[in-house]
Amino acid sequence: MDPARVRPLVLGILNATPDSFSDGGRHLGLDDALAHARRMVAAGADVVDVGGESTRPGAQRVDADAELARVLPVVRELAAEGIVVSVDTMRAATAEACLAAGARMVNDVSGGLADPRMAAIVAASDADYVAMHWRGHSDTMATRATYADVVGEVRAELRARVDALVAAGVDPARIVLDPGLGFAKDQAHDWQLLGSLDRLTDLGHRVLVGASRKRFLGRLLPEDAPVEARDVPTAVVSALSARAGAWAVRVHDVAATRAALAVEGAWSHGRADAERAAAERAASDAPHAPHAGPAAVAGLSE
Repeated sequence: MDPARVRPLVLGILNATPDSFSDGGRHLGLDDALAHARRMVAAGADVVDVGGESTRPGAQRVDADAELARVLPVVRELAAEGIVVSVDTMRAATAEACLAAGARMVNDVSGGLADPRMAAIVAASDADYVAMHWRGHSDTMATRATYADVVGEVRAELRARVDALVAAGVDPARIVLDPGLGFAKDQAHDWQLLGSLDRLTDLGHRVLVGASRKRFLGRLLPEDAPVEARDVPTAVVSALSARAGAWAVRVHDVAATRAALAVEGAWSHGRADAERAAAERAASDAPHAPHAGPAAVAGLSE
């Protein structure tokens, strides 16, 4: 690893929803949502990712007006405070309103497939755009978790989305890719994608990893473990994702992930320092070549 690399950004998840799988209803009111966002920023979140529609497995779509009513006031208030805000939405109209209110990123789990206007809205802005791998809405995605080669197919489908977005005018430098863990994926698919993250980073775009509290992590724990117990494996995944070159991680527990990233960063720097010191010792211990006199340099003999 490059010891000079910057740690991944941490996106703190703010679900302004009644039905998200781990924290639905906790931050539905404006005051509660703002307070939670501020706590995440204090804990080290670089970006607050605000969503108003649950995309948990089996979830039904939310009315567009209801989604906008949940997220727009939160985005507006946080942006006014100078907090970097992302809006988690598949709808172009929601993205457009939130960008106008100060959001600096659109996190679209459909990668532009759910709303054909999304690419144009993003192209007209200077916002970053997260395009996730997606095969359909939450109510049907479990039936689409069929792959012969999950890493190769996800990579190819993400590349196709990039090509379509760029053709629609989106600046390729603004595109961030997300493998879509848990979306039309089973547990084995998720682990294969994480273990092959370099196959996605080599597409030439930044990569965001969103593993936080997901079902495949819960299966590592006792069956009766609360969903918050998944924060420890989430933090470990964050650290390993950093090592694999992820640009950002999206998490519920910001403090745990920041601590894990600090450990991974110190570990990487320690290894780099040790390797540098060993190289310097080897160079200083190397025998010096004998000095060649003038006659030898000239190729003359006496």
